[in-house]
Amino acid sequence: MIAGLQKMTLLDFPGKVACTLFLQGCNWRCPFCHNSGLLSGPAETPMETDAFLRFLETRKGLLDGVCVSGGEPTLHPGLPALLAEIKKLGYAVKLDTNGSRPDVLRTVAENNLVDYVAMDIKNSPAMYAATTGIPDIDLGAVEESIQYLVSSSLPYEFRTTLVHPFHSDNSILEMGKWLSSLVPQKKPEKLFLQGFQDRDTVLFSGLSAPDESVILRWQALLAPYVQDVVIRSR
Repeated sequence: MIAGLQKMTLLDFPGKVACTLFLQGCNWRCPFCHNSGLLSGPAETPMETDAFLRFLETRKGLLDGVCVSGGEPTLHPGLPALLAEIKKLGYAVKLDTNGSRPDVLRTVAENNLVDYVAMDIKNSPAMYAATTGIPDIDLGAVEESIQYLVSSSLPYEFRTTLVHPFHSDNSILEMGKWLSSLVPQKKPEKLFLQGFQDRDTVLFSGLSAPDESVILRWQALLAPYVQDVVIRSR
């Protein structure tokens, strides 16, 4: 299940010094995915859960939190048990998810196994299939996850990686309208926009980030629909 570990990050968990745990496997095939090596098959150098928990024991007082990422963590039946073990050690937990498993998201949230959720919003509904690489994607599950986060008291963020040729003025505008329509009485709190960065591990070649001026325009297009739209640079 565990495919990799970044031993310290100051960026991935707001307000925390954390490590990031990468879990193997994903149910989507986003063409711009940076972690293509995690999509399927066993990890080249898997890590046993016991070894990871021993690592956390040695980092008490040095780390505040654990980011659980992937791949898509909610695919793993053992996720709730893993999060429970992390919480027992006194760490805050951040979960990264694509929102495709709202039942799992609700389970870990309502059992107090996560303290913060970062959910990817890939694009407008009309562009979701192309942006995720899944022609028959279950958009209803994604919408259920969005509705749950917006309606709950659990701290969360939405985030969108902006990639040419998948995003446009029209798709960004439609994405904003869609997000604000799912819980009409409450706008989403925060959406981070981040430009695509090409790497050797990206699933497909030939993709690029929009110009900074375009990202600023898209930030303005989204502003009426989300309380806080922030451009994130990495």
